Amino acid sequence: MAILQLIAEEEKSLCFDFLEEKIREESRKLIESIYADEVNQFLEKMASIVDGKGNRVVVRNGYHKSRVVQTACGNVEVKLPRVDDRKATEKFVSKILPPFARKTPTVETLIAALYLAGVSSNKFQEALSSVFGEDSKGFSSASIVRLTKEWQKEFEQWKRRDLRGKEYVYVWADGIYVKSRLDGEKTCLLVMIGVGIDGKKELIAMESGIRESTQSWREVLLDLKFRGLAKAPKLAICDGALGFQNAVDEIWGQMRIQRCWFHKTANILDKMPKCVQKKATQMIRDMHMADTRENALKAYDKFIQTFAVKYEKAVENLKKDKDDLFRFYDYPAEHWIHIRTTNPIESTFATIRLRHKSTKGNGTAKATEAMAFKLCRQAEKSWRRLKGFEKLDLVAKDMKFENGVLKEVA
Repeated sequence: MAILQLIAEEEKSLCFDFLEEKIREESRKLIESIYADEVNQFLEKMASIVDGKGNRVVVRNGYHKSRVVQTACGNVEVKLPRVDDRKATEKFVSKILPPFARKTPTVETLIAALYLAGVSSNKFQEALSSVFGEDSKGFSSASIVRLTKEWQKEFEQWKRRDLRGKEYVYVWADGIYVKSRLDGEKTCLLVMIGVGIDGKKELIAMESGIRESTQSWREVLLDLKFRGLAKAPKLAICDGALGFQNAVDEIWGQMRIQRCWFHKTANILDKMPKCVQKKATQMIRDMHMADTRENALKAYDKFIQTFAVKYEKAVENLKKDKDDLFRFYDYPAEHWIHIRTTNPIESTFATIRLRHKSTKGNGTAKATEAMAFKLCRQAEKSWRRLKGFEKLDLVAKDMKFENGVLKEVA
């Protein structure tokens, strides 16, 4: 029985080897075919260039030396036609495989994905050798240096994009602290995510600032305004930092604020001993998970009466943001899960913190910003549309809601 099992496993292994070989063979044919088509198109384009006898001077000239290309299905050896373009008005450059390229774009994407996922650059060879073979080259830290420079350029271009015509119903704002390894700087990234009437969340701003100061946020909001984002959102969800709120009042006028319950809970518990934190956490949850504002305020009063005598600082921390904590009841109930906290930012940057922990931080502050931007842009592709997005249009039109339900117009 064991012998039969070994034979079956051997046949299975041979089958997989055969399939992998066929896939690589088809990849080789495809690359060579597309490259040949590019060459033919270039030759047709240059057909008008002739010598004194009317013969074309831009022609094929044999083949280049065989080149090993790293693809997503492994190493593929290709033989590509050569072009004599010395007398051409432009040089032939392949889009599928430019000169000296040894990796397909898919592989470049894979390297970036591994880096962003937390794989240290000095472990690329080990991580990818099982796919591309022991002799694979090009997965060095230099690849990451080049990639981060490209990301920095992309980041700078993104920060200059035109925002005219953009309008957001809700925005989430927070300051995220990350530390770079080489220069020792602790960077505060001021991040804003917004959602439009279509319910799709998108990254609006990311800028390094001096803590979460009013001046730093003021510069961010002014930049957005000058690039076309003149209309204030209907609600901003933030961690309670006065810097953002003061800047909002100055740039966009008085705007409604929803205090993040995640941050508020942490701030309250920080002023209480561990022996009561479990009970306090549940009582706080009873506030922001209540079905109506009235029931939430009952839970709020109960918390104050329970802890006011022994934990005055914790209670004062809760009381100072009372109005902004329960603002979400004035918006559609379907949106509550999204606007009670700054979770869209927190969950995205949790990935960045994990990457920093794995690789002991980025080298410089600039590299940190670029990496954070790239991670956010990748995460943006998977952000889900807001639950109940159909009602965002009502919010944008200033329709009134009470306990999450649209009020009837008299």
